[in-house]
Amino acid sequence: MSATIKSVLVLGLGKVGSLVAALLHETGFTVTGADKSPGGGLPFPVVALDVARPEELTRMGGFDAVVSCLPYSFNLGVASTAHALGLHYFDLTEDVKTTQAIIQMSGSARAVMAPQCGLAPGFIAVVGASLAQSFDQIRSIRLRVGALPQHPTGLLGYAFNWSAEGVVNEYLNDCEVIEDGAHKWVSPLEWLETIVIGGVQLEAFTTSGGLGTMCDTFKGRVQNLDYKTIRYPGHAKLMNFFFHELLMREDRTRAGEILVHAKPQVNEDVVYIHAAVEGWREGRLSREEFVRAYYPLEIAARRWRAISWTTAASACAVVELVRDGRLPATGFIKQEEIPLDRFLKTRNGGLYASEPARGARPGAIRPAP
Repeated sequence: MSATIKSVLVLGLGKVGSLVAALLHETGFTVTGADKSPGGGLPFPVVALDVARPEELTRMGGFDAVVSCLPYSFNLGVASTAHALGLHYFDLTEDVKTTQAIIQMSGSARAVMAPQCGLAPGFIAVVGASLAQSFDQIRSIRLRVGALPQHPTGLLGYAFNWSAEGVVNEYLNDCEVIEDGAHKWVSPLEWLETIVIGGVQLEAFTTSGGLGTMCDTFKGRVQNLDYKTIRYPGHAKLMNFFFHELLMREDRTRAGEILVHAKPQVNEDVVYIHAAVEGWREGRLSREEFVRAYYPLEIAARRWRAISWTTAASACAVVELVRDGRLPATGFIKQEEIPLDRFLKTRNGGLYASEPARGARPGAIRPAP
């Protein structure tokens, strides 16, 4: 089929999915939203669809593309149906096994298969690969991302603005890295380090899934490659106690319920991004960095949390690039193969280029028309 995308079905109208649908609608796509319990008040049609029932997934036919904003456990079924129907497929998953299965089916795809289009994995891989391009030889690629409350309380210093299921998954599954040239898997909640961004002291530690497919892409080209999640100091120690000493790792569903009950979502959040690449140019060792703090934005007459718009804008930018023929029309798309400058020139990717000046009120900027 043609890469042209006119009609898009967005599955899952939660904190991120509703914004994905709204942004694509404003960008000129014909959007339909779908949710098990759809609400009203959205500027596009919404239908009821239960993705837990495989027979209902066939209703995706008739659209050019589907964007899954569902919990990762549903994505493989959606991707398989999209593949069978010849639809372009996009999702936000951080789950490694889901992505590996999508890679396998993408070899015979009649359209694009593009999982991991969110923030991490997703935008962070676009940034890391862009920084790495200017080096003759790469020593290290270090990628760090964290979505945090601006005004933390308690010892955890956290709020569950993201899916509890996804966070628990990242904290318990093994992490893919390249260390001293060797491709390997390491434990999560380890390799603790201190990071300072804008005078704020933070910590970072290994979590699963943030690198997407970068280890395969950079194997043999980099000595060290890893991804870590950013949190306030002391978080990793407490989560290790919770999951391993209290054995909550044995019941992931219950663990997520306890954490959300203790640390519910907040509106005033911040997304920290810290990407650094070291290597040699013409024999000289140097370092390039991309360090940002993103805050809530007003988009489509509503204020959105930083984690919501950074995730949604990234996915929408990839959809735009496929529609405009700036990315391949079929097969698997690696996020790290998307040029950063091309990404930032899209309507939705351009939100990442808009930053409040130092001292500006968070959320004071609006997307460019």
